[in-house]
Amino acid sequence: MKIAVLRETASGERRVAATPETVKKFAALGAQVAVEQGAGVAASYDDAGYEAAGATIGTRAATLKGADIVLGIQGPDPADLKDAAKGVWLVAGLNPFGAGENGRARVDGYAAAGIEALAMEFMPRITRAQSMDILSSQANLAGYKAVLDAAAEYGRAFPMMMTAAGTVSAAKAFVMGVGVAGLQAIATARRLGAQVSATDVRSATKEQIQSLGAKPIFVENVAGIEGEGSGGYATEMSEEYQKAQAELVSGHIAKQDIVITTALIPGRPAPRLISDAQIATMRPGSVIVDLAVESGGNVEGSVAGEVVEKHGVRIVGHKNVASRLATDSSALFARNLYNFLSTFWDKEAGKPVLDEEIGDAVRLTKDGQVVNQRLLG
Repeated sequence: MKIAVLRETASGERRVAATPETVKKFAALGAQVAVEQGAGVAASYDDAGYEAAGATIGTRAATLKGADIVLGIQGPDPADLKDAAKGVWLVAGLNPFGAGENGRARVDGYAAAGIEALAMEFMPRITRAQSMDILSSQANLAGYKAVLDAAAEYGRAFPMMMTAAGTVSAAKAFVMGVGVAGLQAIATARRLGAQVSATDVRSATKEQIQSLGAKPIFVENVAGIEGEGSGGYATEMSEEYQKAQAELVSGHIAKQDIVITTALIPGRPAPRLISDAQIATMRPGSVIVDLAVESGGNVEGSVAGEVVEKHGVRIVGHKNVASRLATDSSALFARNLYNFLSTFWDKEAGKPVLDEEIGDAVRLTKDGQVVNQRLLG
């Protein structure tokens, strides 16, 4: 069983799908690991470290030759896998709902090439799969980094400071969307000394917000505000709730120094949470970080890959935020992949054998066909 680890080619991608730690673990299972030369350099993992862990280092063609499984962060172009054998597993974040050539068209390309593509972001959110969940591990770091990015753009201090020259007031931070990224953003902003509040369409998150010492901001007495979707994701809000939330948020956001938005709906454009008119109510020097910018953005006027200014407010739209912490995000992603494959490792067969529950959930293509029901429905 040969496992290949490729150098990422997507623009701005600094992560790598295996680390020396996981290479050792795969070797202990009996697998041979081949790593493309320089695959981990951008994440501070050098070739010597992989070799010391038992991997072989080589060109992309040599790495792919004879591989049974290919590991990646983002799915490579099917043409980049021309040296791989038919039936090879591709295990990565494959963005099957993405637009253009990076989404469904690429999935179709994997099918045509005879690749069995396994999308890690389709991992079901069930207890036994928590250690395999790349969305959670990467969102956790993105939520942390979002607060640091906000602090870097904010021209004032976060904590209250008592000095001989007078008192510096604590920054007020508002987190919109309390999933994994939002919870980490709340915790990080609190650690930095900000006064933190948060909101979400899922009423069950109120206790989570309070447990972190933040103030929950919720619409009350409006029918249908639970917002609970399958697998713990939020669904789209009712019109009544959207109107009530907009009124509540408009009054609250005008008093905030930092706003971090994290709302995403799988397979759909990110919901619009902040309008241009609401941005105009914030005081000059305030900062908004839009973590959903690559999916259309929660904030009107946010631009993917840029920091823009509107009405004196800086709107941060960094792409691939987890990759901005490449060493740690690679380590967590690599462990997710190892946990996935090792859980199903059949010692007699010397390879992983997937079950129906998880296998059918993550498998996009097989035997030249697109087979995932989420893409066929």
